[in-house]
Amino acid sequence: MSDLKATLTEQMKDAMRAKDKVRLGTIRLIQAEIKRIEVDERIELDDDRILTVLDKMVKQRRDSITQYEAAERPELADKEQQELEVIKTFLPQPLSDAEITQIVDDAIAESGASSMQDMGKVMAIVKPQVQGRADIGKISGLVKQKL
Repeated sequence: MSDLKATLTEQMKDAMRAKDKVRLGTIRLIQAEIKRIEVDERIELDDDRILTVLDKMVKQRRDSITQYEAAERPELADKEQQELEVIKTFLPQPLSDAEITQIVDDAIAESGASSMQDMGKVMAIVKPQVQGRADIGKISGLVKQKL
């Protein structure tokens, strides 16, 4: 069992003991998504793949919050925000803007990228380094800006 999965299980037990319904519900959502992927693909997920799942869930929550706020549904936006905060606790420390810029610059130099057609090469180098630690959309914009 991966370290992250074990942490999720322990945190779920702690949430049950503390009767923290929001945290418990969110952890169960995370575990259900991991289990769904494991069953569909007949594999056991490692920590890197679990971080990808968590990253996707964070993005979904952010999109939902934006939509709920646009529809003037603050109670639903608050629920999504609470889930977002719980999911973030399982992600590694976010990278600073300076660190992200350095990673992108190094990837551009390493790949020898010179135009927008080389963006895929740069993103292939950058993505594993920032998974779960930065917003891929922002990084993509930064790469476009630099190329």
